[in-house]
This record gives sequence, structure tokens and C-alpha cells, in this order.
Amino acid sequence: MRLDLARSRSLAFAIVLIFTATLSMPALASSHREAPAILGMPQVDGTDFYMFRSYETGREDFVTIIANYNPLQDPYGGPNYFPLDGEAFYDINIDNDGDAVEDLTFRFRIIRRSPFAALEIGDPGATETVAVPLVNVGPFGPGTDSEGVNENRSYTVRVVRGGAASPTGVGFLSNLDNNRRRFAAPLDNIGQKSIPDYAGYADNFIYDVAIPGCGDGRVFVGQRKESFAVNLGEVFDLVNLNPVGPRDGEPSDTEDKNITTLALEVPISCVTASSNVIAGWTASWLPRTRMLSSDPDFVMPSAQSGDFVQVSRLANPLVNEVVIGLPDKNRFNASQPSGDAQFLTYVTHPTLPELLQVLFGVQAPDLFPREDLIQVFLTGVPGLNDDGSVGEMMRLNTSIPAVPAAEQDNLGVLGGDLAGFPNGRRPGDDTVDIALRAVMGALLPADIAPDGQLPYTDGSLQDAAQFDSTFPYLTTPTPGSPNDGQP
Repeated sequence: MRLDLARSRSLAFAIVLIFTATLSMPALASSHREAPAILGMPQVDGTDFYMFRSYETGREDFVTIIANYNPLQDPYGGPNYFPLDGEAFYDINIDNDGDAVEDLTFRFRIIRRSPFAALEIGDPGATETVAVPLVNVGPFGPGTDSEGVNENRSYTVRVVRGGAASPTGVGFLSNLDNNRRRFAAPLDNIGQKSIPDYAGYADNFIYDVAIPGCGDGRVFVGQRKESFAVNLGEVFDLVNLNPVGPRDGEPSDTEDKNITTLALEVPISCVTASSNVIAGWTASWLPRTRMLSSDPDFVMPSAQSGDFVQVSRLANPLVNEVVIGLPDKNRFNASQPSGDAQFLTYVTHPTLPELLQVLFGVQAPDLFPREDLIQVFLTGVPGLNDDGSVGEMMRLNTSIPAVPAAEQDNLGVLGGDLAGFPNGRRPGDDTVDIALRAVMGALLPADIAPDGQLPYTDGSLQDAAQFDSTFPYLTTPTPGSPNDGQP
């Protein structure tokens, strides 16, 4: 779907404002390791959030919601690899009545168990049974012996209606095949000798599910290839690159990393209420008190108690990473969208244009203070996906048709594709380039943004061709060992 130029000028102006509101420092890494406190808790660090009308053929009446956690995973990071935290809540929240408070929450709980595979070692008649140190004790997956797995990962998904603190209803996703509420999850991609066909192995963990009160959908939890492309090192080094060079001139620094994905596909009718616009975000929670054990075991390395405290929050990319000032990053992660007025100064006074002006001699837009950003940043884009709410959330107008992968414009709405960012976010939307161009005034009048038409880029291209066109869209993770196991 393409935006008609004659009717788009006022909408485009609003869109550029919301993009400008999502940047303030020259460091674009979505939400990986973005706040001081979360550095020590990578298992609950939300990194990217996607919400879009499904573009898989035949699934156009569904919305796909993806929350990524546990950033910058080195594929060779054994022997324990990258499980999520079994004591945490991982939430996907939906507001569908325009008050910046969740009306529907999908709460994931992770379960880790081990059969503790052991070997009999010693002379006949005098052997010792010794537990092995690895999560894999032989090949597994399609065409192999599945007994090679020495750690079982699973999860449940609670469906909470109303506010999560005082719900009006609670149920669980259940497997359509067997009605069970617990779903198995794949181990991470150890390597091709352990898991010769990882893609086929992981496909077995995509489930058709019954969603109480909603009909049927799909769910997947497991490792995927990192989905956020960015020239990370050079950007952090005071944007040490050519900001108007080729869009595909630099490799992504996250190209060889993996991520852990929570993916849901739900009927549009499940998440909408009074209008076609929904707002979403992901958050993780931990028990307030954690006491290290002097005698830790596999299941309980620490004792945790008390009420749960929110430690990570994510909707639109780059917000806490590059908008919220260092003193308030931890506070933002613990806050709720309904309380975002406390961060208003960061919205009205973004600094990235001024920094780019100093670094490269380009002319920054002169629009300070940015009082005009308040409505757009906190309420959605007028005429596109505003919903009457006030809060930093990802908003999606579900009435706008999905665009097939081959036809998507990776600049999203800025490129005339109304089904892309900031109307939700698809994996192939190049949010770094979108943000850089918009923050410098691509759609502002020339007297305000004289250099606004320059093709700003970080040099690392992102588009739909880098992803699958079927659920869960994010691709097979990079193996820890590239060898195929053959002599």
C-alpha cells in the first residue's frame, strides 16, 4: 500500500516528529544493554519488539507480536548457552481502549529441567555413576536419537485480562493437538554435529494453540538469529562512518549474534476492542528479593521471594537506548506507559541533530523547544494510528492491510508503506536509517531542515529479504560450530 502524496503532507509532518522523538544520542542499538541496571541481568533484557499484521500467505487476519530477550549471544557460548530466567515473568502487553494501561497480557514463564545424564566409569564391579557436564550428550533433532538432549526447556503462557495487578480473568494457552498447557522449547543452536538439521528441529516447536476467549493462534519460544542490523561499533564511536554513504556499505556488527525470541500470532479480533488501533509493549519482572545460596543446585542457584518488580520495558526501538538520559534509564525500565509525562523533557529537547551538526557540519533543524512533539510522541500519529492514549507504546492500526514481504519498503511509512514502522514494526523495517533521516528533517520545510533531504544511513542494510515470510519470521540461529560433523 502506498501513501498518496497529495494527502500525505500533514501526516508526513507528524510522522517525522515521532521519529525525531525517538532519538537523542549517537548510539543506535535498539534496546540492547541500554540501562546500567540491566547490564547485570541479560536474561531479562528486552532488546527488540515487533508488532505487525501478519504477512504470511493466508494469515492476514492475524497480528504477529515478537519480543526478543538476552542480547548479543555468541553462538559458541557453551556449555550452558542462553536459557531465559526461570524465576522471571516475560510479558507482552496490549492496550486496546486508549488509556495506556494493559487490557490483555500474555505472561510467559520459563521452566528448566535436566534428566542429568550420567556415565558409568571405572573397572567392572567398581564403577561410579558420574553426571556429564554438557546439555548435549549426543546428536539430536530430525533423523537422530533425541536422547542426546540433557536439558529440557519448556514454558507456559498465562492470558491475563484486565490490569495485570488486578485481573478480571486468567487462562492459559493450550496446545491444540493435546490440550496441554506446557510447551517444549528447543535448545540453542550448539552446532551442526549436535543438531544436523536445526531448522527442522526448531520447526517442531511451533505450536497451534487455543487462546481462551480469542480462538486459535500460534506460539514459538526459542533462539533465533539476531534480527537487528546496525553498524554498532562505528556508531558508538561518535558516528565514525560516512552518514550519507551506501546503505549496504558496512556489515552489521550483530550479523554473527543470536537472540532469544518469544513469538505469538493471535487473531486481530483477539486484541482489538473499541477501535482498530492497539498499543503494545513487552516487559520483564523479577522477584524483589534475591539471595545467593551457599549450596546452589541446578534448579535453585538462589532463593527468590517477595512481590515482582519490573526490570525491563520496551516498545518502540531506540527510546531508552538513545532518548532517555543516563540518570533516568533505570527508572524508565521500571515505569509504566501511563506515567511517561515524567520523561517529557527528553522528548521536547532531543540532541542528536545538534550532535550530528557538530560531528559532520550538517545543519540541524532549529525547532527548540519541541513542544510540537508531545502529542505525536505520546499519542500516536494523527490520522494513522493515534488511539487517544498517552504513553510510549508501539501502536498498530490493524485495519491497514499487510504488505507481502517482496513489496515492503524498508523505510516504512517514510517510504510510503503504511504497514511499516511506526505503524507497528516489521522485522525488515530499517529503523536506524528511518530514524537518522527523519531526525534531520526529511519531511520538514527546507528553511527549518536545510539538510533534511540527505540520505542518512548507518551503512548496514535491513530489509524483509533477510527474514522468513512465515511465522515466526526471524531466521535460524547461527550455529556455535559451522562444521557438519563429517571427518
